[in-house]
Amino acid sequence: MINAQKASDENEKIEIKIDSIIALLTTEEKVAMCHAQSKFSTPGVERIGIPELWMSDGPHGVRSELNWDNWEYANWTNDSITAFPALTCLAATFNPELSKDYGVNVGEEARYRKKDVLLGPGVNMYRTPLNGRNFEYMGEDPYLASIMVVPYIQGVQQNGVAACVKHYALNNQELWRDHINVEVSDRALHEIYLPAFKAAVQKGNVWSIMGAYNQFRGQYCCHNQLLLNKILKDDWQFDGVVITDWGGAHDTKEAIFNGLDIEMGTGTDGLTTSTKNAYDSYYLANPFLKLLKNKEVSEDYLNDKVKRILRLMLRTNMNPNKPYGRINNIEHLTVAREVATEGIVLLKNENNFFPINPTKKLTIAVIGENATKSMTLGGGSSELKAKSEISPLQGIKARFKNATIIHALGYASGPSAYGRVIPSDLDAKKLQQEAVDAASKADVVLFVGGLNKNHFQDCEGADRQSYELPFNQNELLNNILKVNNNLGVILISGNAVEMPWLPKVKGLMQAWYLGSEAGHAIANVVSGDVNPSGKLPFSFPKKLEDNAAHTFGELSYPGDSINQYYKEDILVGYRWHDTKKIEPQFAFGEGLSYTSFKISNVKTNKKTYSKTDEIIVSGNVSNIGNIDGKEVVQVYVGKPKSKVKRALKELKGFQKINVEKGANKDFTITIHPNDLAFYDETISDWSLEKGDYIIYVGNGSNSMSATIKIRIN
Repeated sequence: MINAQKASDENEKIEIKIDSIIALLTTEEKVAMCHAQSKFSTPGVERIGIPELWMSDGPHGVRSELNWDNWEYANWTNDSITAFPALTCLAATFNPELSKDYGVNVGEEARYRKKDVLLGPGVNMYRTPLNGRNFEYMGEDPYLASIMVVPYIQGVQQNGVAACVKHYALNNQELWRDHINVEVSDRALHEIYLPAFKAAVQKGNVWSIMGAYNQFRGQYCCHNQLLLNKILKDDWQFDGVVITDWGGAHDTKEAIFNGLDIEMGTGTDGLTTSTKNAYDSYYLANPFLKLLKNKEVSEDYLNDKVKRILRLMLRTNMNPNKPYGRINNIEHLTVAREVATEGIVLLKNENNFFPINPTKKLTIAVIGENATKSMTLGGGSSELKAKSEISPLQGIKARFKNATIIHALGYASGPSAYGRVIPSDLDAKKLQQEAVDAASKADVVLFVGGLNKNHFQDCEGADRQSYELPFNQNELLNNILKVNNNLGVILISGNAVEMPWLPKVKGLMQAWYLGSEAGHAIANVVSGDVNPSGKLPFSFPKKLEDNAAHTFGELSYPGDSINQYYKEDILVGYRWHDTKKIEPQFAFGEGLSYTSFKISNVKTNKKTYSKTDEIIVSGNVSNIGNIDGKEVVQVYVGKPKSKVKRALKELKGFQKINVEKGANKDFTITIHPNDLAFYDETISDWSLEKGDYIIYVGNGSNSMSATIKIRIN
């Protein structure tokens, strides 16, 4: 109660301060605050000491400095940072405490670099495995993303740096992202695509939000009446700043009236060029000023924007109590490594292929370009200038000192470049033969492959063109298996891939883009120093057509370049696989361990509930294996005989539990009946059905230990 009163008093002081500043500003000064003055800053007001507002990409670390007015790097010598794992990895930890640590640490680096707004995290839903930007997001489930995003935001913002949740909303592909018009039902919008944004606002108290490039129902998302005014600012009571994606504004009057506060990136083609005095030509610059001067627009609209901007500044760069931040220290590397190791997902482990004993004198062939390729470079706006990046090969060599390590590239992709593919000039046949030769000499083969952050891979600005592994990796794997079948795959990607070779390999790990400590984290798990505990934050379909977005043809994905229709509606990811009985290659929430767990004694506190009661699910997790480990207990809920179409079950709670070998621990997961409501389009609001519900408890969406029927009256 004392803390709440203190926060209320602080907010009141801020509002008084805002009103006092507004009275001092000219119309011209206020308009200038609503648009960029450089690639990543907006102007202050020098004469009264209002500072410039500085922004930086991105969600996985603070981007290096760019030039004032072009996309070339400024080549500073003091802007190297810690690269944290991609957000798919963070989501795979299923660990909100780690998400808080991640946010605190990346926020410290942003503060030290004097950034006021960190352009992240991203919470767009994983709708298709072809989306080039999925690696930046938190998976396919709105509940998981909602739980994981809140502590990240709180961690960043305790440093006096605003998190900027993006891309609001429905930016679920990169192809035609700058204009495609998305048509989706109100129900899918509210149940699937908005919950993580809503949690960011109402539970995370996020200070800024970035609009999306695409259109929704014929109106661009960066000035969308329904998304920004009605839902975000009225319904959710968001008091922060709406920032365009770079070049996301298209109309002055819509920008004025439909909820946009700061316009960035216009006047350029979004990539490299700009015109003289482009910033004064922005939609919210001289055209806005002209309408105000001609009394065609009330200054109330301008004042609302500037009040929001000042509120943001008083929380960040004008906050006298903000910390100093810090950068590139051992604590940040430790957190990066913890997130990386806890996010790695073990998916296949035939005859205990993993872990590999680091004390044995083995010959290990490490094959694949991803064993040595930098994964902090490339990918678009999340590209990083890491002070250090340990490659998988370096990590394996450092940990397996008794082994003879031989490496062969096997394939080559060419260097990362934004918006284009630069082919490798290496001889593909020769690389493949060298890899097969290396494998033939080894006791164990570790294939470190997958995708990378090149154009048409996991990268901003374009989607993948195929579901299969690129650069002839499938052929390479098959040829390696002919000479050595003692092979484990370490898949580095932010997306699911097709796996025709899966039945033939002994082990499979999903390793994501792991940042500065990538190699050490992978070696930690491969050696058994860390017991894997990651769970998949999205489904891996066996073939692309098994994914819901791809089932309904071109108009569903990618659209006809003008419109697209989310025909799968609410059945995204595991909801589709479950409900349509389409078996995935690997299921949402799935992930193995080096030990074995048993979930038992599952019960609920009651059998019948009113809508004001709490549903408390409890039980026991036993570690019946030989090493300590962590298990994620997952609670899903389904509504049989519903009056509306529903998924078979939906994630409604989870808890990650550390259990020592031979021990057992209790778990308790609380669900509120209102969390079981559906969005009722007939009343444009949430509706809780009475009747029977099924509670499913397990350690993956495809692995249930118990089901319990309850009733809500």
